[in-house]
Amino acid sequence: MLSTPVDQSEGVAAALQALGAASGDVARVAHGTTVVTNLLLERRGARVVLCATAGASDLLELRRQDRASLYDLSVDYPPPLVHADHVIAVDERRTPRGVARALSAAEAERVAKAVAALEPEIVVVSLLHAYEDGAHEQLLANALRAQLAPSSGVEIVCGSDILPEIREYERTATAVAEGYARPRVATYLSHLAARLASGGYPPPEVMTSGGGMRSAADASRAAASLALSGPAGGVVGAAAVLRACGITKALTIDIGGTSADAGLILDGAPLVEPGGNVAGVPIALPRVLVETVSAGGGSIAWVDDGGALRVGPRSAGSVPGPVAFGRGGTLPTVTDAHVALGHFSAARLSGGVQIDTVAACVAVSALAESLGATMERTAKAILAIADAAMARALRRVSVERGIDPRHCTLVAFGGGGPLHACGLAELLGMRAILVPPHAGVLSALGLAIAPERRDAAMSVMRAAASLDATTFGVSLQSLAARAAGDQAGLTPSWHVRVRYVGQGHELDVPCTLGENGAKISERFSEMHDARYGFTLDRPVEIVAARVAMTGAPVQLKFSAPVNHARAMRGPAVITLADATMVVADGWTARPLAIGGWMVERQ
Repeated sequence: MLSTPVDQSEGVAAALQALGAASGDVARVAHGTTVVTNLLLERRGARVVLCATAGASDLLELRRQDRASLYDLSVDYPPPLVHADHVIAVDERRTPRGVARALSAAEAERVAKAVAALEPEIVVVSLLHAYEDGAHEQLLANALRAQLAPSSGVEIVCGSDILPEIREYERTATAVAEGYARPRVATYLSHLAARLASGGYPPPEVMTSGGGMRSAADASRAAASLALSGPAGGVVGAAAVLRACGITKALTIDIGGTSADAGLILDGAPLVEPGGNVAGVPIALPRVLVETVSAGGGSIAWVDDGGALRVGPRSAGSVPGPVAFGRGGTLPTVTDAHVALGHFSAARLSGGVQIDTVAACVAVSALAESLGATMERTAKAILAIADAAMARALRRVSVERGIDPRHCTLVAFGGGGPLHACGLAELLGMRAILVPPHAGVLSALGLAIAPERRDAAMSVMRAAASLDATTFGVSLQSLAARAAGDQAGLTPSWHVRVRYVGQGHELDVPCTLGENGAKISERFSEMHDARYGFTLDRPVEIVAARVAMTGAPVQLKFSAPVNHARAMRGPAVITLADATMVVADGWTARPLAIGGWMVERQ
């Protein structure tokens, strides 16, 4: 189905109707959404007022004092989500050693009045060192609630509730991202739930960035955790297919209409990291590792002022879409380049889109004329530029983590993944490609099998040598209970964030109940040596602990019909049920018993 950018819930409802199943036959609706990602990219979130400690109220402006691009002085970071005029300095101060200047009731009242005058849609409170004790944030939040009219519906978001960990910039940025997205996410999910209910369907469950599901009601109050909701489903689905094939290490590429998402799977599971940037905004919450680049089927090809051919970041999207779709698009896209090169053997795609080959060729030819090149050469150049951007993303998720892509299988899915798979594999020196069954809708498969997941964190800030196993175990159990809430049947897995004293970064180290600091230190040293190639003769410090409460994993059983297709040597184009696969010269495609294809270098 085509996207409905004005109201995405329309597309969801249309997809359900297209299934042809009665509402009573639908037991569960699993939903992945790009609403938060789009809000951050397009800066269409809520009007936020931020309350920050005086003297540290410009954290969002200062960031980390590093350059957006080390060697390009013209590149800058996107502006903060909160304008400086909407940041209120709070006269209070807490240090790592305790309260230096208490927040008085008079100051809390003054701040509350100043906030109310700005007429916010949501208020974020992020005060220094609240990871250790958030009492001063709660005191200010209570004053704000007393000042703001209950009828206004303005919520208060405290940084200590969202991310109780050190690093004020990341904690503040994450809390602001939550506030910025929460009102729009709540509106969207309530609208979606109402639309589904009117059709007799069950309420939706929503995929989080960490690769697990939450109810719509829970997800609407954890908006920042949905920043990579859409891409996470595809990586979860790819991991399930890999396990069925007995493959443990792979890179993934999910190519859609606007962007391409690169991921990494190790030991048969998606790599989950403690956080990262989304649209230039640091969100320090668990996320399936996904690197997104603006290179999709709708990415527009154009010529810059220097006469060089460029592809993206502008996209034709689904409206008007590529020229070949006949929906009003006039600018050549990556999809049009594929059509011009004969990579689509079908005249009609899923969703009822009719392919207009002549229009695509005309659009690419017009661009070729401005470059003084042939249509074929220009179309190939468009694809090569898109492939180069995606290959860089695949290198970032692999090489930067010590993984050699040449020893990995490339899992290619999404509408465009199988089209680009051979080109990407050649750029990375990879020799095996897995095109999974249901490649075009693998993200939906990932959503269907993803278990419930709830995350929580707590500050520790203790030397590992002084950590008592019994006391720490009680704290970990309490953290698990807080994350689970009233949900039964969830299984905990704990990680602690560990570093050498004086380091500016941590490693996430798995731990279990009953382990003492010495055991955690030993495991940390092993991981540090594997990741960085050395260890230090320094004390080890535990910064924070996190827990993931997950439900029972869904066992995936493929019931694909016997694949009677024969092996094919490239060059060839193979039309799949929901995608198209290009087998390049020098590659052989072999059908798999579970469905899908294994494409290998000859």
